[in-house]
Amino acid sequence: MSGAAPLSQTGPRSGEEAELLDIIRRRSFRRGRFTLSSGRESTLYFNLKPTMMHARGAFLCARAFLQRIRAERADYVGGLEMGAVPVIGSLAALSESEGNSVHSFFVRKAAKAHGTREVIEGLGPGESLAGKRVLILDDVATTGSAILQAVSAVRAEDAVVQSALVLVDREEGATETLERNAIRLLSVFRARDFA
Repeated sequence: MSGAAPLSQTGPRSGEEAELLDIIRRRSFRRGRFTLSSGRESTLYFNLKPTMMHARGAFLCARAFLQRIRAERADYVGGLEMGAVPVIGSLAALSESEGNSVHSFFVRKAAKAHGTREVIEGLGPGESLAGKRVLILDDVATTGSAILQAVSAVRAEDAVVQSALVLVDREEGATETLERNAIRLLSVFRARDFA
């Protein structure tokens, strides 16, 4: 795994992915001076919720993710709240409509203070991630810390996690951080696609 480049689409994009890139540019990408959740300063900002919550954007995000999820042959996909939640719902519904269901869940940042006090949400009674191949999803990767938080939670449930998938890799260290934790980072887009 060492020295592997982050994986994303290279060369000409499909019509749908070119359309998704345009929607992200219009609805979810800004230039300026921003403080990121990591605390870092940046001149590029991605808030992918306006894309993932837009009807066409949600569909295209789900399609782009499903293509890559199926190539990874994951048993389950999930990610940390809040970044992964909108696309998880869209891709689960789309996968069922296409006749090739993808099972999903999400990881809470902290255990629920009431009820079952779960950290992992979306599994039915008796359902477990133990021994399952899990692909971790997120909207954007900067440092990789949100992905690692989700990885830690699912590995604690004895899931097998080897890859993570994001819509946008900001190319600011997440690949290297995840690689040190035996996780390959795949992406639909990279920051350079918005240059």
